[in-house]
Amino acid sequence: MTTTTLTGLYDTYDAATRTVRALEALSVPSADISLVAYPADGTGESVPATNDAGPGAEIGASTGVVLGGGAGLLAGLGMLAIPGVGPVVAAGWLVATAVGVMAGAGAGGAAGGLIGSMISSGVTPEQAEFYAEGIRRGGSLVTARVETALFDAAEAIMERHGRIDPVTRGKAYYDGGWRRFDATSSPMAPADIARERARYPVFPLI
Repeated sequence: MTTTTLTGLYDTYDAATRTVRALEALSVPSADISLVAYPADGTGESVPATNDAGPGAEIGASTGVVLGGGAGLLAGLGMLAIPGVGPVVAAGWLVATAVGVMAGAGAGGAAGGLIGSMISSGVTPEQAEFYAEGIRRGGSLVTARVETALFDAAEAIMERHGRIDPVTRGKAYYDGGWRRFDATSSPMAPADIARERARYPVFPLI
């Protein structure tokens, strides 16, 4: 079976979860979808996680991640922490790959595991760094391995729910002084996240 990896960054957790549900309804298996999200929606409300690993859980600690189950990907969300990003909710194959590759690694390696997993799935290094930074700034990342027959429909779903254009948003980051994702930086404070979100219009959900 030939699959292609599709990746979408969203400004809100709600848009990302709608994308996940639509992909599952399209018959993309939950095992082929991943979600990594800043743990608050556009209103600052916490998003749910069925498995809480507790403060300080690292991506290298597999006990901090539930990788999905029969009830769909969103039923398997767990909490973990990514250096430079902070706590996130996450589930799926991309997270599993990062955990497997970086098990026992140090903090810097944990962030590198997520970026490396994206690169190994076909994302360019530049875009992988952008996606990690997008999560750091409050975004939610959906990644799906899609069969060729479902590619066009899956691509349309990602666009319909407000996928961010990495070129346009990346230029905005660059114009603001950003150059690459830094795993040693401090996670953004909630007030910084709120200011970041206010810079961009919220895509209307349908």
